[in-house]
Amino acid sequence: MSSLPERQVISRRRARRAPAPTPVAGPPEIVRPPWGALLGLGVIVAMVVVAGWALGRVIVPQPAGKFAGCRTATVISPHSFAAVPPLCIDRTKTYLAKVNTTAGEIDIAMPAADAPETVNNFVVLAVNGFYTGLTFHRVESWVVQGGDPLGDGRGGPGYSLPAETANKTWTADAVGMARNPDGSINGSQFFILKTDWPLVGPGATAFNHFGTVLGGTQILNTIKPGERILSVAISVQ
Repeated sequence: MSSLPERQVISRRRARRAPAPTPVAGPPEIVRPPWGALLGLGVIVAMVVVAGWALGRVIVPQPAGKFAGCRTATVISPHSFAAVPPLCIDRTKTYLAKVNTTAGEIDIAMPAADAPETVNNFVVLAVNGFYTGLTFHRVESWVVQGGDPLGDGRGGPGYSLPAETANKTWTADAVGMARNPDGSINGSQFFILKTDWPLVGPGATAFNHFGTVLGGTQILNTIKPGERILSVAISVQ
């Protein structure tokens, strides 16, 4: 006959239950988002794209009014174009450029008859916002020069201008186009004389004299290297 402690052990062993079977996991369930959420996301993405496009149109000036047809040639990259812009100005008119800089405003008269290709080029670049933000990289006692997208005197719009000799004297306030190292006329860099061209001037070398400062002459003496062009507004006299 078993003792009492042995019966208690047997009783406890019989009281134990077998562990419950572990459930077998099925294949993962694919949760599909509601079609309404997908449609809403698509609308949001479309709105962002349209807003970005609209913002770009606001930031980049768009030629309007009399200059709506003044467009650059095909854009290759920022500040670089495939060719000289098509002629859009009236050769019999005089155009006025209000060059707003960090030093003040400079007003330049540009008679198209003197250098039509050069005046047209400056007008097209200006109304398309090319000069906005560029600097005056060269400042000397007799001249200031700007319009280089690189800011170091080596840049341009990707093309050169034809030489136009207007038989103008290079005296103080004269405005002309710079020349590239290869002798061609740069398509965007322009200079303004603060005094008469030193010594004998450029001689027979063409620099495309295309304008004269009418207002803001005193500003030229305050411009320092790195001063920026804030905007260039064009009108017809």
